[in-house]
Amino acid sequence: MVTMTHTTTNSAHVAGEATLDRISWIRLSSVTLPLATPVSDAKVLTGRQKPMTEIAFLFVELETEQGHEGIGFSYSKRAGGPGQFAHAREIADSLLGEDPSDIGKIWTKLAWAGASVGRSGLAIQAIAAYDVALWDLKARRAGLPLAKLLGAHRDSVRCYNTSGGFLHTPTEQVLDNAAASLANGIGGIKIKVGNPDHKEDLHRLTAVRERVGDDAPLMVDANQQWDRPTARRMGRAMEEFGLVWIEEPLDAYDAQGHAALAASLDTPIATGEMLASVAEHWELIRHHAADVIQPDAPRIGGITQFLKLAALAEHHHLQLAPHFAMEIHLHLAAAYPIEPWVEHFDWLEPLFNERLTIGDGRMHVPSRPGLGITLSDQARAWTQATHEAGKRR
Repeated sequence: MVTMTHTTTNSAHVAGEATLDRISWIRLSSVTLPLATPVSDAKVLTGRQKPMTEIAFLFVELETEQGHEGIGFSYSKRAGGPGQFAHAREIADSLLGEDPSDIGKIWTKLAWAGASVGRSGLAIQAIAAYDVALWDLKARRAGLPLAKLLGAHRDSVRCYNTSGGFLHTPTEQVLDNAAASLANGIGGIKIKVGNPDHKEDLHRLTAVRERVGDDAPLMVDANQQWDRPTARRMGRAMEEFGLVWIEEPLDAYDAQGHAALAASLDTPIATGEMLASVAEHWELIRHHAADVIQPDAPRIGGITQFLKLAALAEHHHLQLAPHFAMEIHLHLAAAYPIEPWVEHFDWLEPLFNERLTIGDGRMHVPSRPGLGITLSDQARAWTQATHEAGKRR
């Protein structure tokens, strides 16, 4: 493990009487989570990517002069983790001395610190870890779960399982995984599609629908695999299954194609997880390209940006189903006015000491303050590098 420590603090700046606290210490950790089984979706079967064997996480831990703490994270699949860590390290000093309550101001300051690398992608994902930590700190200081701080519309959120339906998994195992998920209280099942042999997709989908029954919520995810004609044909063929949605049928940036597909099918279209800014999601919204929008807070710059996007989505009466990172997105979905979904993955559980409660098809907001998570000893053991700025109390 490589450890780097930096203790230079910003000189105190003039602030009004409303500034009651300041950020005094930051620790960054680059953590690599190994996956028990290499994961494959349509992008792997068609040679675009290699199977995924690990996930890189950027963790941010903050402390203030008054002793308040917060934790946040971002992540990268396959590549980009070291880059996120490097950018976060470069801009860490910008937070020292700032009032942790001024989250919007801090986000803008961090974005300008790396303005030449843009306002989407890797740099913004590094900022996201800081932003999530600031919101966690704010809620912890208030003694509230983050959902309650934001203004929850519900104390639990519909949830669906994805991890049991990847394309590397044999059909019989997919069926068993789906049945087990429903038996364990998860509300819906999503399976991957996008096989080179389209008949195989329909065969697996038919088998899953027969196994879980007509009433179980069922979704499919093509992971951007199809072109426009194929997406139309497959969408029509799947209408009979009563799907909750068809996810990423086309390239993530093909807003016009998604819009045409959404207009031509009864089955809702879901997309957005691969986009890396609010501005990119706005292209989907203004083209009426999605019935269900699927932002990922760590990918678009954190909770501050997610809340801006959620307001836009609500104004356009869109369903919300945030991607991955249920430890963050449960709180954000609970605060969305229109009944949302949250995605269940148990992959991240070894990183934290706490577990989320699931039952009756829903994931329940924990009563613990903030996000309600603390890093486990296992996360510390998987740490590849750390960096500190400022000084602990």
